[in-house]
Amino acid sequence: MTTLDQAKSTARDTVATRMGDLSQWTRTIWDYGETAWREYKSCAFYVDLLRREGFEVEEGSGGMPTAFCATWSNGEGPTIGGYAEYDGIPGNCQAAEPKQGPRPGLGPHAGGHTDPHSALGMGALGGFLATKAAMEKHDIKGTLKFFGEPAEKVRGSKPIHAAAGYYDDLDAALSFHPFYMAPLCNTVRWDTHCGVGYGVIYEFTCDTPETWMAGGDGSPIPASHAAARAPGATDALMMMYNAAKALREHVMAPGQSWSMNETIISHGQATADNIPAQIAQIQYFIRISEVEDAEHVIRGLDHFAENAARMNHCSWRRHWVAKSRPGLANHAISAATYANLETVGAPVWGEEAKTFARAIQTELGLEPMAEPFLPMISELKDPEAAEAEMRHILPPSQRHFTSDDYTEFCWHAPTVRLYIGRPALTAPSGFAYPAWAMNAMGGHSACIDPMVEVAAQVLAMTALDVLMDAELLAMAQAEFRDRTGGGVGGDKWIAPLCDHEPPIHFRWPEYVTTARGEDWVIPTVPRQGD
Repeated sequence: MTTLDQAKSTARDTVATRMGDLSQWTRTIWDYGETAWREYKSCAFYVDLLRREGFEVEEGSGGMPTAFCATWSNGEGPTIGGYAEYDGIPGNCQAAEPKQGPRPGLGPHAGGHTDPHSALGMGALGGFLATKAAMEKHDIKGTLKFFGEPAEKVRGSKPIHAAAGYYDDLDAALSFHPFYMAPLCNTVRWDTHCGVGYGVIYEFTCDTPETWMAGGDGSPIPASHAAARAPGATDALMMMYNAAKALREHVMAPGQSWSMNETIISHGQATADNIPAQIAQIQYFIRISEVEDAEHVIRGLDHFAENAARMNHCSWRRHWVAKSRPGLANHAISAATYANLETVGAPVWGEEAKTFARAIQTELGLEPMAEPFLPMISELKDPEAAEAEMRHILPPSQRHFTSDDYTEFCWHAPTVRLYIGRPALTAPSGFAYPAWAMNAMGGHSACIDPMVEVAAQVLAMTALDVLMDAELLAMAQAEFRDRTGGGVGGDKWIAPLCDHEPPIHFRWPEYVTTARGEDWVIPTVPRQGD
């Protein structure tokens, strides 16, 4: 057995030994259910844990209160980057139970984990802790750099970390995500990586309503209460909302696969019916293939915002939330990662998980199945076969598909994107499971732990490959230089797009503590009979 094989064996044993911890930690983050830019408890949990594990941790990295950068070194050698995400989604509060219902003490509108990032982060952390254990035991030189990346759901932190130089010293980066879209299950991305993600908030303010219509000569104030009031910010927001729906038909060429979704961040602020709304904010998020396409859409949104403001006696501003670059393939490190996945094997679910899954089926009025889980979550998928299936649904000219900001790492070091199967249920013909069913399994240890364990083992093995196999690292970096036209700064390299401060001061949904106790920004409404 080679030293590399011995190190990988140590790493896999470490993951197995620490699965009790990883399981408990996964559930802790899942229970917090914190959302973008407000992951206070989740971040603090990671920071404390990493320090106890011997890492040096910078809190608030990149000017983001819920981000961190943790570093551990065993001497001069390659630097490997990885990360945890820990933001959930508002409106997805679900208990780890086989029936629909929020976590105790909360309403359904509170935050919850859907992907789930709670398990994504612990799968990655488990891999890095196992790598560290192998490095210590076998005296392997190198540095581990583990990031806390908040607000992935709005592509928030990685563009900021990248622009601030946090990824500049990486020799390779490892990205893991639970399976969420066929055929990307128990495989790695090959050529078609995620595309551009642009997030932007348009703010309308009605600062001078008195100039909308002057009062009559007999009015002692600029605009009397009987006079018509200025339309104001809410009217501008609604006009923007409706007008922007035209973008899909009139901005992008037919056939392009892209999306744009909106969220109202805040509105109103009026104190009486005849006082116009002073401020309103609407957020748009654009998932698209290329940077120039995203810029084109922004120009269209700017046009709508300008006209909506003008027609409703408002001013407007554009605030950036995210500017993430498209992904960049690296076959060398991806092939090595998939080889490790072949060694470990796909996750396997036991009887306790199946019992939970059958209880969900019974709750939904279905006949419980002997094998309730989708077969694909326990099957490996060859990366090139997955690539061919994905390309089948895309126009030949479209280079990227969907959006995730792991792509920021791709422009600073060879990066792999790993997908591991998560619990998903087989559906009878014509039936679609509600979202709560998958969310509930993300919090049930027997359901989610098999994915965490496999991910941790594969990530650790790949990190050790990069640290110990000089030929592999040289191949991956040569490919990186070729794809970027010379490496960082090359003629095909895309520099960080982020030119804005962390958007942490907006009214992002969060948990609050009031005289009622801990609650969500949308108050918990007692259910009938409570």
